[in-house]
Amino acid sequence: MSTDKIALVTGYTGETGKALVKELISNNQFKKIILVGRRKVDYTDNKYLEKTEQREIDFDKIDDHAEAFHGADVHFSCLGTTRGKSGAEGFRRVDYDYVVGIARLAKQHGCKHFHLVSSQGANENSYFLYPQGQSEAAITKMSFDRLSIYRPAVLMVDRAESRPLERLARTILSYTIQRIAPEWLTTPIDVLGRAMCLNSFTKDRPNVEILDNHAIFRLAEQQSNSKSDQSKTTNEL
Repeated sequence: MSTDKIALVTGYTGETGKALVKELISNNQFKKIILVGRRKVDYTDNKYLEKTEQREIDFDKIDDHAEAFHGADVHFSCLGTTRGKSGAEGFRRVDYDYVVGIARLAKQHGCKHFHLVSSQGANENSYFLYPQGQSEAAITKMSFDRLSIYRPAVLMVDRAESRPLERLARTILSYTIQRIAPEWLTTPIDVLGRAMCLNSFTKDRPNVEILDNHAIFRLAEQQSNSKSDQSKTTNEL
């Protein structure tokens, strides 16, 4: 089944964004994926070339690029950084100023469903997770038809950039907790991408929902089960 839905992804060059775009490209329920970021990617895969449109913007001058957010029914915000990488000021600028800014422009341009990747334990009154919690609260007040907030655990992904301590922690988790209780402390990046993609078409959900790690896994499993059922039906025919 195909639809006329158009998706827009901000933060598509990050690891979560890459996994999400891969899912959106393979899902024929989206006819087009708009990719908004500070730089363009030279794709060679025909599926990406045919189905995506890249729009380059300066997030520090986001209001000068309002038209970049035009034309999407569904918006996925995958922007994010860390204090260690960007410092306290840069952390807030990305995880609050940029994220809330793109949500505001998405709302102005008629976006019906906004997806926000936040972090586990986000709390607007927390010092350590202040930007994520504050951005959740600010976007909730914008009254989207649907707002889906994802709070994954430790993302399991081989990052392109070098983060030795993070890589060591992921290695330890992959051979210990992830094998025993995969939903407790870890979130495979492909699981998060599948869950976000599927949730765009999931019916009877709350207008505002916060999805913890267990809920993310359940959504991803529903998609896997749906594909399995479709395959069985095809084989029977």
